[in-house]
Amino acid sequence: MREVSQQSIIAFFFFTFFNLIIPSMAADSITPSQPLKDGQTLISSNEIFELGFFTLGDLNKRYVGIRYHKIPNTIVWVANRDDPLVKDREGVLRIHNDGNLVLMHSGGYVVWSSKIGTNSTDLIAQIRDDGNFVLTDGTGTLTWQSFDHPTDTILPGMKIGWDLRTGLNRNMTSWRSPNDPSSGDYLYYLDIHGSPQLMLRRRSDSVLMFRNSPRNMLRFGGVPGMNVNMFHYEFVQTHTEVYFTLVLRGDVITRLILLPSGVVERYVWVEQQQVWNQLWAASNEQCDKYGTCGPNGVCNTSDINVCDCLRGFKPKTTLDWYLRVGSDGGCVRKTELDCRGDAFVAVSGVNVPDTSNSTVDEEMSLDACGEACAKECSCTAYGMANISSGRGCLMWFGDLWDTRTFADNGQVIYVRLAASEISQNDKHNHKKKLIGIIVATVVLSMILLGSIYWFMWKNKSNKARWKGNKNVCYDDRSSKEGMDLPLFDLDTLEMATDNFSDVNKIGEGGFGPVYKGNLKEDQHIAVKRLSRNSTQGLDEFKNEVMLIARLQHRNLVRLLGCCVERGERMLIYEYMPNKSLDTFVFDATRNPSLVWRTRHDIVMGIARGLVYLHQDSRFRIIHRDLKLSNILLDKEMNPKISDFGLARIFRGDHGEANTRRVVGTYGYMSPEYAMDGVFSVKSDVFSFGVLVLEIVSGKKNRGVYQSEIHLNLLAHAWHLWKEGNALELLDTSIDYSWSISKAIRCIHVGLLCVQERADDRPTMPCVVTMLSSEIVMLPQPRQPGFYTRANDLPLDWPTEHNQESCSINEVTLTIIRAR
Repeated sequence: MREVSQQSIIAFFFFTFFNLIIPSMAADSITPSQPLKDGQTLISSNEIFELGFFTLGDLNKRYVGIRYHKIPNTIVWVANRDDPLVKDREGVLRIHNDGNLVLMHSGGYVVWSSKIGTNSTDLIAQIRDDGNFVLTDGTGTLTWQSFDHPTDTILPGMKIGWDLRTGLNRNMTSWRSPNDPSSGDYLYYLDIHGSPQLMLRRRSDSVLMFRNSPRNMLRFGGVPGMNVNMFHYEFVQTHTEVYFTLVLRGDVITRLILLPSGVVERYVWVEQQQVWNQLWAASNEQCDKYGTCGPNGVCNTSDINVCDCLRGFKPKTTLDWYLRVGSDGGCVRKTELDCRGDAFVAVSGVNVPDTSNSTVDEEMSLDACGEACAKECSCTAYGMANISSGRGCLMWFGDLWDTRTFADNGQVIYVRLAASEISQNDKHNHKKKLIGIIVATVVLSMILLGSIYWFMWKNKSNKARWKGNKNVCYDDRSSKEGMDLPLFDLDTLEMATDNFSDVNKIGEGGFGPVYKGNLKEDQHIAVKRLSRNSTQGLDEFKNEVMLIARLQHRNLVRLLGCCVERGERMLIYEYMPNKSLDTFVFDATRNPSLVWRTRHDIVMGIARGLVYLHQDSRFRIIHRDLKLSNILLDKEMNPKISDFGLARIFRGDHGEANTRRVVGTYGYMSPEYAMDGVFSVKSDVFSFGVLVLEIVSGKKNRGVYQSEIHLNLLAHAWHLWKEGNALELLDTSIDYSWSISKAIRCIHVGLLCVQERADDRPTMPCVVTMLSSEIVMLPQPRQPGFYTRANDLPLDWPTEHNQESCSINEVTLTIIRAR
C-alpha cells in the first residue's frame, strides 16, 4: 500500500508540474472546477479559433478575447474591451456559482461578467469552430453566447439585429485604435424604424455616415461586391427576430470588420499568400457618404457631376449645385403637389432611399401599393419591398434621402409628381419621337452629305478640331460616352484671377501655369491654363478631360469644369490651400509641421485613392506619374491625387500595356516601365512605394546617400532594413515615439512596393490592408528596383535606346524610342 501511495503522490506532482510549465495545453472548454488562468488558452476542436489572454499597445492592460488559432494577430472578439485587467494582477476566467461567466483578477474583483444568472447546473463554457464562445447546461441548452455580443467583427453565423422577445440588440462598435480594443467612435447597427436598414453612425456627434438596406439580396441594398459565390448575406424578419447575417457556401475564412476609422470592410483569407484580401469597403467613396446629394438628390459616381436631382425636382441653390456642393440644400420640387391630380413616374436603377420614414406591408402587391400611396397625400414614393419574392410594399413619406444609381441590379421606385410635370414630360417625349420620325425619312438623302462631312472632319488637325468648340470641353466623337463638363466663360475666369496676374500664379508645369481664382461667395478655384505653344500640354488636356471627369473620390482632386474660348483651354479644379506635398516634405521650414500621424494619414489617403483608380472606379486607370508634387493637400491636410495628363485607362480585365513612348519622372518610374515600356497597376505601386519612403524619411529618392557606394533612397532604405536599423531612415524632425510599430510597418510596406519584380509587389488593396491593420503579417521584402546607381538612371541602362529628356520646374519627362 505504501508503494501505491508513493506512486500516486509522484503522479499527482508530475501532473501539477506539467500543467504549470505548459499552461497553454488547455482543451476547448472550462467548467466551474476548471477555470482558465492567464497564460492558458482554449482551442476549438479543429484548431480554428483560440480563446485566451492577450496584450496590445498598452502593455499594462490585459484582455480576454477570441482570435484565429493559425492566423496570427487576428482578434475577432474581446470580452473586457472597456475594462482591461491590470498586468500585475493575475486574471482568471471562470464559471461563477451564480451561473455567470466572470473574469476576475487576483484580488477577487469581477472585471467582466456575462450578466445572465441561471439556476442551471453542470455548466460548461466552450469555444467552437465557428468562433462562438458558448455557455451551456447539462442538457445542452444554450444560456449565453459571445455571438450575441459582437465587438468590431462579424463572423459567418453571427447576427446584426434584434431579438424582439428579449430586447437584445446585436451591433458592432469599432475599436478606439488598432492597438486599443475599447469602444471606439463608430457604431454599425440594424435600425428597425420603418423598413429595417443597416446604419453606420459616428457616436461622438450622432452623425449618420453610411446606410444600406438588406432587403434587396441581389445587391445587398445596392452595394456592389457584397455577394460572391463563396458566401452570401441573408436578411431575416419574423415576429420574434429581425437580423442580418453572413452565410457561408463553402470552405472559406471570411469576416466583416468595422475599422477605427469608421470604414466597414469585408475580408477573405488567402491561404497561399497568407494575407487578408479586402473584397469590399463601405463608406469609402463619395456616394457612400450618407446624403451626399441632399434631399431628393441622386448620387452617381459614374456621372461627371456626381449629383443630380430626381425627375420633377431642381437644385435648391444653383451655384452650390454648379460647384458640386449638393448636400446642404439638395433638390426641391419644380411644381408643388395638389394630391388629387398627382401621378407617379418610375425611376429605375437605384438603391432604395433612406427607409427611416417609410412603412412596409410584406404581402401587398406592387399595384395595390401604388393605389395605397396615391390615396395617401403625404406618400411621396413607393416601391417593391422584397425583390427576391417579387412582393411587398414600401411607401415613403417626406423627402427622399440618400438615393444612389447603379449600372446594374438597381431597383425601381415610383416618385410622386404633380400632374403637370408628367404631362410636360410626356409632351417632350412625344416631340422627341416626332423628330425621330422626321429624321428617319430624310436620312437616306443625307448619306452623301454626311460622307463628305466625315472626310473633311477626319482630315482636320487636332487644333482645328478643337478651335471654336463652345459646347463641351472636349468633344471626342469616337467615344460612345459624352464627356460634357460644366463650362466656365473666359470673362469669369479673368475676373476671378485678376486677369491671370502673377500674384495669383501658384505653380507651373508641362501643361502650363496654374492660377488661384475667387468666384462669388468666396468660392476658391485653381485654374490650369494650357500654354498655347505646348503640344504635350494639349495631349494632357485631352487626357485629363476624358479621365478625371469620370472620377470621383475623396482622395482625388475634383475637376469643376473647363473653359474653351478664344483659343484658350483651361481646366478648373477645387483649390488646395496647402499646395503640393513636396512643399512640406522637402522644405526644412515646413517639414516639422508634418507630425507622424499626419504623414501616416496622408499615406493612407493616397493608397485609398489608388485603390479607387485600380479597382473601384468604372475603369481601371494607371496614373503613370505619381510623385509628391502631384499630391495636393486641402486645408485639413487630406491628400488629393492630381495630374492625370499621363494616365491610361483600361477596360474589362486588361491591366497591362506596352508603349514605345515612356513618359514619367526619374526616381518614380518602375524598372519594367523605364526599361521595357511595360506599365500596369504594379507600376503605380512602385511609385507609391517611393512616395512612402520619401514621406517617412523627408529625403528625395534622387539624392545620393552613402556616396562611397552610390546609393539612392531605395537602396539606402534596403541597406538599413537588412541591417535591422530601419528606424534610422525616419525623418529626424518628427516624434514617432507614439507608434514605432506603425513607422516600421510603413517602411516595410514601402520596400514591398518597390521590389524589382512587378509580380512580387502587392496590389493596392493589399497595401491598404497592410497599412491599416497591424495584425496582418507582412512578407519579407526583396531587393528594390534601381538598387545601385549614382544618379537617377540605372547603371545598366541599355545603349541601344535613343534618349531624350527635358526638365521643367524639377519635373523630368523621359521619352524612349526603341530602334
